[in-house]
Amino acid sequence: MRREATDAEKRLWSILRNRDLDNWKFRRQVPIDEYIVDFCCIKARLIVELDGEQHLDQLRRYDEARTRRLENLSFRVMRFWNSEVMNGADAVVEVIARVLDIENDRSKVR
Repeated sequence: MRREATDAEKRLWSILRNRDLDNWKFRRQVPIDEYIVDFCCIKARLIVELDGEQHLDQLRRYDEARTRRLENLSFRVMRFWNSEVMNGADAVVEVIARVLDIENDRSKVR
């Protein structure tokens, strides 16, 4: 079910949209299998999920199973806390960019 974006999702989307991150195309609220993921770069097979405090205990097992399923579908799943994005979006984007650089290097070898 699609929902209203959190402030953290809005902040990260403002950076990822329009190919603003090294020309990688991200989509928001993407249906994959039985899930809707927060952000996805299909070409890099990279999913970025943002989690709030409810994921500490209540949703932890669900998130772990969801991540395993998405990884079994050949996606890499990165998870960040909403507070990480709100307090240091640049650092979060730097980590994502590093993963994308690695993926870009791999695709050149293929």
